[in-house]
Amino acid sequence: MPEVLVCAQGEIADGAVRIVNAGRLEIGVIRRADKYFAYRNLCPHQGGPACEGLRMPGVRSVIENGIFLGQTFDEDDMHIVCPWHGYEFHLADGSNVCDPNIKLQRFDVVQRDGAVYVVV
Repeated sequence: MPEVLVCAQGEIADGAVRIVNAGRLEIGVIRRADKYFAYRNLCPHQGGPACEGLRMPGVRSVIENGIFLGQTFDEDDMHIVCPWHGYEFHLADGSNVCDPNIKLQRFDVVQRDGAVYVVV
């Protein structure tokens, strides 16, 4: 499978995105906690640039003994938020937070010889 050079390892800041072109595909590569995630920069909702939106932690309800105590952010569940209509996707697997059947197209990322590549 062909690979597209994204950057040198560590060149993308933690939490940031780099958009690369692979022929007709636009791919967003996001670095989080020294891992790289790559998704097609195309929201399945209405074609918005999903990877160019906010990246933010998911909201988690705090419930103890059946009592709702409020909400907090879950830093272990980062979301990609499409800037057009706010559709949210889990960074870890590209699935929509409300409907896991809706997903961003995912690409494998390879780190080799100090560089980061996307497999297309």
